[in-house]
Amino acid sequence: MLDASKARNAALDLLTYIHQSPTPFHCVSETAKRAQSAGFLGLDEKSAWKLDDGQAYFVTCDGSIILWRMGTVPVENAGLRVIGAHTDSPNLRVKPVIDVQHAGYAQVGVEPYGSLLLHTWLDRELGVAGRVVSRTDQGLACTLVRIDQPLFRVPSLAIHLDRNIREEGVKLNPQDHMQPVIGLEGPNKNMLREMVAEAAGVDSSAIYGFDLSLFDLNPPCLGGVDEAFIFSARLDNQAMCHASLSALLAAPASAPTHMVCLYDHEEVGSGSHAGAGGALAERIIERLMPTPEKKARVISQSWQLSADMAHAVHPNYEHRHEPDHRPRMGFGPVVKINTQQRYATCGQGEALFAALCADAGTVCQRFVVRSDLPCGSTIGPITAARLGIRTIDVGNPMLSMHSIREQAGSADHGVMIDVMTRFLAS
Repeated sequence: MLDASKARNAALDLLTYIHQSPTPFHCVSETAKRAQSAGFLGLDEKSAWKLDDGQAYFVTCDGSIILWRMGTVPVENAGLRVIGAHTDSPNLRVKPVIDVQHAGYAQVGVEPYGSLLLHTWLDRELGVAGRVVSRTDQGLACTLVRIDQPLFRVPSLAIHLDRNIREEGVKLNPQDHMQPVIGLEGPNKNMLREMVAEAAGVDSSAIYGFDLSLFDLNPPCLGGVDEAFIFSARLDNQAMCHASLSALLAAPASAPTHMVCLYDHEEVGSGSHAGAGGALAERIIERLMPTPEKKARVISQSWQLSADMAHAVHPNYEHRHEPDHRPRMGFGPVVKINTQQRYATCGQGEALFAALCADAGTVCQRFVVRSDLPCGSTIGPITAARLGIRTIDVGNPMLSMHSIREQAGSADHGVMIDVMTRFLAS
């Protein structure tokens, strides 16, 4: 079992990772920076590759990154050990017409990205971050931007103006009720555009496109009695991105080739060129074994962990959980099972993950959704079908999933890293 000091250090490093990653683009940048510090070499898909045994590489594609370390034997003789996760989280994304004015206020046009809990974004101080595309003499250039200032706030409606809130709860229309206020109406109708341009170091007229998200300025932290919890934005699913990367960096070289795939757009279905439903991972795998026969041999020997945070039993809503499958924080990693294949785990995969947990001195918890509730899904079934690799859906238990501020167990993170490290070396 992981000792308390190592577990705490893993949790603290996760806080740093998430703080540096307000958007998928920043998450990829932080991941690449850490990989480069560990000796990974960045490759360009447009170039010819020469891959050396034992060397480690990565490829980025917008909000996605794939990293791998070549095995000690040819990949067709030992297969792959893959961990997949996703870089994106539900939030508010900025619309193309960025600045609007209404009822005497300067506002910003936004729309929900993914299935966020809208009410958790009310009355929060928000920053903005993402990618700006500007036109230069050399062509279009992408720049990461981040404004850590409390510029945005989505104000809630006073109870005096809606007395039904007590009985009926807050009912929010994403078009009418979620536009943040950034200032008072005035002659400058391009407030945010000019601030973003300044952050990018370009003239506002040079901005031809952008991918911008609002984010909570409250930093991640440990909390609760004895720091039992992690309180943070984007635990779903940057916690599993960090765990996957940490395991890859910690795993000793072994016969199988180790690979970590961190995809964008899971929260909206993965159907993009950079998402798990796209061809990014498949293209890279095919370059590792350029013949159909070798690819078939590799796939038949390979396993994948689809790592996405899991639902912990909620103390105030126990009835929402399947009575015999209630994961608890601090009790071990979770394997997720669904007979409708919303999760990709089969009995063989369940057993493999349980054995890895046992070797790490921890318990493997099981999650099954209630039979009378629909089940969410992950990149697991998508990538299993796309790549043909046997896949196990796993994650750490958490509360407040898809809230602006989520909650997980601080001791669980290091344990998952340990289990993932053993998986890669298996």
